[in-house]
Amino acid sequence: MTTVAGLMRASALPALETRILLEHVLGWRRTELITRDDEELAEENVGRFEALVQRRAAGEPIAQLVGTREFFGLEFEVTPDVLIPRPETELLVEIALEQMAGVEAPRVLDLGTGSGAIAIGIASAHPQAHVWAVDRSTQALAVAARNAAKLLDAGRPGGEITLLESNWTDALDPALRFEVIVSNPPYIAQNDPHLFEGDLRFEPRTALTDEADGLAAIRTIVQTAPFFLATGGSLWLEHGYDQAADVRALLTARGFSDVRSERDLAGIERVSGGFFTA
Repeated sequence: MTTVAGLMRASALPALETRILLEHVLGWRRTELITRDDEELAEENVGRFEALVQRRAAGEPIAQLVGTREFFGLEFEVTPDVLIPRPETELLVEIALEQMAGVEAPRVLDLGTGSGAIAIGIASAHPQAHVWAVDRSTQALAVAARNAAKLLDAGRPGGEITLLESNWTDALDPALRFEVIVSNPPYIAQNDPHLFEGDLRFEPRTALTDEADGLAAIRTIVQTAPFFLATGGSLWLEHGYDQAADVRALLTARGFSDVRSERDLAGIERVSGGFFTA
């Protein structure tokens, strides 16, 4: 007889990962894994669990195996077509919300939205915000659309998120102006060994690296964003652990003021930005 307790003991995975996969396969809450750990499990469920364990052992991310990842208090659908939302990116959402404080109906643009985590996080926390989200991947936009439909109130004052297929700002209406522009662009250099390690091996390469020095996409955004910023609007960019000084220099050279970097919970300068008044 196969039980939860037996599978937990036999699993080669860490206990937390084993529990997550069991919850997913069985549709049980964590408390049920405890209170029902001696029940006999259907062979079909045991087979599904063991298949997931094998895939996880081969390196596939937990988020892709279960199809979801929590971000900013919301549960997002995750597929191999989008980056897995990460806790450090919540800093970008928090900064955007700070910049919008006191603005009745702010306009916000998320460049390279992927799963929509940043844009939807902002829209959920600030119902009056009008949010645009662009991505050049039609597959990513489909994921973002499903997440928006699932996670946002259809009657929110700011309306639905505007999703647009675009290579950065290329397809945006030139008349649009935003109080805040945010982006988590591909910032890993093309030869960085991290691309071949851990979860990154299973995520879309185009969302991870610019196939250059890691700053190519950031340069493009810094150059073009001011054309879409309202007077005094701000741009905020997530970047790599060692890129803050370079990003600040790019922002300053483009004419941004009050340029600064903010640290994530690990103490790493993770997000840089500034204001544009020219």
